[in-house]
Amino acid sequence: MSWSREQMIRRAAAEVRPGMIVNLGIGMPTEVANEIAPGAGVMLQSENGLLGMGPYPYDEQVDPLLINAGKQTVTAVAGASTFDSAASFAMIRGGHVDLAILGGLEVAANGDLANWTVPGKLITGMGGAMDLAAGARRLLVLQSHASKDGKPKLVAKLTLPLTALGCVDRVITELGVFDPTGDGFRCVERAADVTEDQVRALTGAPVAF
Repeated sequence: MSWSREQMIRRAAAEVRPGMIVNLGIGMPTEVANEIAPGAGVMLQSENGLLGMGPYPYDEQVDPLLINAGKQTVTAVAGASTFDSAASFAMIRGGHVDLAILGGLEVAANGDLANWTVPGKLITGMGGAMDLAAGARRLLVLQSHASKDGKPKLVAKLTLPLTALGCVDRVITELGVFDPTGDGFRCVERAADVTEDQVRALTGAPVAF
């Protein structure tokens, strides 16, 4: 049985260590904030200018001026700080973010990432994905293993527009946990009842177990 969305999010949260500064991308990665225990010593950074982001607020906690990069209302933990986006991106580009968890469209066997656009679709821009992919000390991608029509999203070479080169350290999908090795992927962990043959059938590059 493959992992549910919630199980994928919890597995991603297990990659977070006490004392880390962590940036969470838009979409599924954002929900990792709800799985980080209060008092764990983790500071969540948002590229719009917040260090110390907490989980989603209850109705009575909502502050419309306190938002994440995806324009969702958030909370702030004790000791949080706010700053302008220039300082935020200087933090990212300066290598001060220990871990970034981003969504993905494709990850190549050499760690290349595509996560910002699909040809033919209108978008407003790349946002902070390129800076985070290149600047974070460690990059985790949280995505589905294949598209709805079964096309692999872990591939030998990217077919979609590039976000950053050789940046991905680990990928978590509904099938398990995978590390790019250069010429393929190493399966670090498989979801319960997922077979090696199922993984190989849905991966566009060699997989070592």
